[in-house]
Parts: sequence; C-alpha cells; structure tokens
Amino acid sequence: METNHLTELIEESIRLELNISELYKLFAETHPEDNEFWWQLHLEEKSHATLIRAARDSFIKRGKFPFNLVTDSISTLQESNLKVRKLIECFQQNPPGRTEACHTAIDLEQEVGEVHYTQFMEKKAENVVETVFQQLNRDDKDHEDRIRAYLNSICSTQA
Repeated sequence: METNHLTELIEESIRLELNISELYKLFAETHPEDNEFWWQLHLEEKSHATLIRAARDSFIKRGKFPFNLVTDSISTLQESNLKVRKLIECFQQNPPGRTEACHTAIDLEQEVGEVHYTQFMEKKAENVVETVFQQLNRDDKDHEDRIRAYLNSICSTQA
C-alpha cells in the first residue's frame, strides 16, 4: 500500500476514534446517572486512537504497520467522521435521551472503521506487532455488546 494513502487512512481512523470518544464524553456529561459507563467508553476510544497513532509512529517507516488495523476506504472513514461530528453538534444543542444515546452508540460501533478495528483486535495475531497491539487493547473490547447490555438494563429499570 502506498505510504501517502496509508497515512491518510491512519489519520482518518485516529480522527474517528477521537470523534467517537468526544461523543461518549458528551453522553457522560449529559447523563450523570450513566456517567461512569460513558466515561469508560470515552477513555477506551481515546486509547484506540493512541494505539493507532503509536503504530503509525513506530512502524510505518519500517514497513511493519499492521495494515488490517484500519479499513482501506478513506471515503467511508470521512463519511463516518462527518456523521459523528454532526451528531456531536446536534446533541450539544439538544442532548439525546438515555436510550437514544445507546442506540446512537450502537449504530456508530457498527460503522466500518469501528468494526474493522474490532475485527483486527479479535483475530488471531499473525506476527509480533499484531500480538502486542492486541495485548495492549485486551480490556477495551466489545463496545457494541456492552452498550446493548447497558441499554437493556436501562429499559428494564424504566419498565
């Protein structure tokens, strides 16, 4: 893969992780009763961005960057970033309810960039670099499943 193309993919992937992190922080701030849950996801998304940045800084020049860590579609990543930025702007003006926040987060966790990252972290490592990244990320998995479980707990307490 051409270095310029890869660099652009990496930057968009980092931006997506940071944008989702910012959205989860907004959810934490607007829902004090769910603050701990959203704050943890906020920190994990920031951590994902840091891991991707570290891979970029450490391995791209050596040709050892784990290419399957990021999706190969710049346009899809850009669309996802635009979508998240619009959600942040909208929710800053009109915060979502608790269940809407969960549904929004589930939709975002199904976005290509997030799914690709999750698939990378769950696959069998093919080399030492992949193993290191998977070990660093071992506690930050299954966001979609965790959000679904949290949504179910919210719904059961509101019934």
